[in-house]
Amino acid sequence: MRMLNVTEFDKFAREVFAPTYPVIAAQIKEKSGITGGSCLDIGCGGGYLSIALAEITDLDIYLLDKNAEMLKIAQKNVDAHGLGKRVRTLLGDVHEIPLANQALNLVVSRGSMFLWENRQGAFQEIYRVLSPGGVAYIGTGFGTAELQKQITAKMIEIDKDWAEKVKDVTGEKSVQIFQKVLEDAKIPEFKITQDHTGLWISIWK
Repeated sequence: MRMLNVTEFDKFAREVFAPTYPVIAAQIKEKSGITGGSCLDIGCGGGYLSIALAEITDLDIYLLDKNAEMLKIAQKNVDAHGLGKRVRTLLGDVHEIPLANQALNLVVSRGSMFLWENRQGAFQEIYRVLSPGGVAYIGTGFGTAELQKQITAKMIEIDKDWAEKVKDVTGEKSVQIFQKVLEDAKIPEFKITQDHTGLWISIWK
């Protein structure tokens, strides 16, 4: 499938992937146990995951993306949900997060880690900005097996090879790759989960 522009990418997020965000947000809340403090959403896109997370927690959330046009879309979505006081956009890159050491209680990201140029450096940055007791929940997935089935069917209509591409990204080889990346980054406590929810990396500080 050809590279999508910002408008097209956001259309997929809103129309195809929309059911996944509340489910993943609920899973993040349950697995991290963090419902207050500061949160960072890396590669936030239109902000849909963070909006869902903000609606079920008291978190103050930064939406980080290196694409200014995407952040404009995210800001409109945040304003439309009346969350402007707790959710704000932040232009920047995961390789040099523009926040202080230990500034965050929670770091999340869905789908961005496969695009990071320096994964080891990115995870080191994530660990740097986590506060003691903080959690990061980074990965990709659809929340449930049923949602994965539904979305896969829709995406195959657009790209017949889409299911295989997803399998390549989330398969055992990918688990092994990220295991090594995290070890090389000297992240002391982490867990990689591969199940019906997707491929997720939990980091504790």
